[in-house]
Amino acid sequence: MIIARRVAGLSTKRFRRLVFVGLLALAVPLSAAAQDQDPESTQEKEPPPGPDESWIISLQFSNDMFGGSDRHFTHGTRFSALSPDGFVPDFIESAAKALPLFPQDGNLRVSYSLGQDIFTPERIEDRDLIDDDRPYAGWLYGGIGLVSENGSRLDQLELNIGIVGPASLAEQVQTEWHRLLDITTPEGWDNQLENEPGIVLYYERKWRNLWETRITDLEVLDELAFDVTPHLGGALGNVYTYGAGGLTLRIGEDLPNDYGPPKLRPNLPGSDYFRPDDAIGWYLFAGVEGRVVLQNIFLDGNTFEDSHSVDKRPLVGDLQAGLAITLGERVRLAYTHLWRTEEFHEQDAPDQFGTLSMSVRF
Repeated sequence: MIIARRVAGLSTKRFRRLVFVGLLALAVPLSAAAQDQDPESTQEKEPPPGPDESWIISLQFSNDMFGGSDRHFTHGTRFSALSPDGFVPDFIESAAKALPLFPQDGNLRVSYSLGQDIFTPERIEDRDLIDDDRPYAGWLYGGIGLVSENGSRLDQLELNIGIVGPASLAEQVQTEWHRLLDITTPEGWDNQLENEPGIVLYYERKWRNLWETRITDLEVLDELAFDVTPHLGGALGNVYTYGAGGLTLRIGEDLPNDYGPPKLRPNLPGSDYFRPDDAIGWYLFAGVEGRVVLQNIFLDGNTFEDSHSVDKRPLVGDLQAGLAITLGERVRLAYTHLWRTEEFHEQDAPDQFGTLSMSVRF
């Protein structure tokens, strides 16, 4: 808790320094570990797995209460379903493989999602418009996408369509949630963004095991593995338009064939996809991402109507850390804590929030 408070009080410049220092601190012991390994063990590569015939259902719950605050991005939920390999109509598969976005040897899946995000200013007890803080806003959306995985690379293309404004039901959800918990009731929802249809197209590419090593014959663990997964991506639409890049480091036992736990956007990417090998596995993960933001409706305000807005920052950075556990061949549980640099000029400190996620294969 003390660490969280100190991070919340950092300036953007010092926060970015923390990101890079953290990566260096992680890289040094990993490099030393790699040098201690048998070269043959680090060069061995497991053959890619065959087609996966399981559906994967995921549920995510994000909230700023994990960071001890109630402001800005304050709550998000997402429910998703990922189809088995090859569960794609032939004409869609042919079109996907004709694009340079997907490899020819990738196994294609279809993803479906439904979610809601809620944003508020810091002083939710004020009924009047707060000019120097972000607008009240909600985003209710459904999504459909294509996922391609070939054992070493994951490509995701997803289209989200929904509604921003009172029709998103964000006011009702937050108000009832606060009443249930007997905490401060938000009073300023009359100042939220107006109703506006939203559309955004996301694309992400992640390279799994760009660098990896294993330590075997440990006294306590059968095997400890390390890997680094870089990613690039972006979004285009009236809700979000941005470019992003970063990387994620994992350390654990029986690193499953996945790309990190799923998380809400915009965020360091994870994936609904996972395919464990052993009965029980776990890993710690840490990552960084930088985004160049051209459009964020939750800061810029409505596209076609006058509304409350703030002066957004074009460069935003995220730092995350967490733990994922796989139970048997069917369940993955994860917690992610994220720190985000200031998103608008009037903001006085970075934000932080946590995400709980559960994915089940069947």
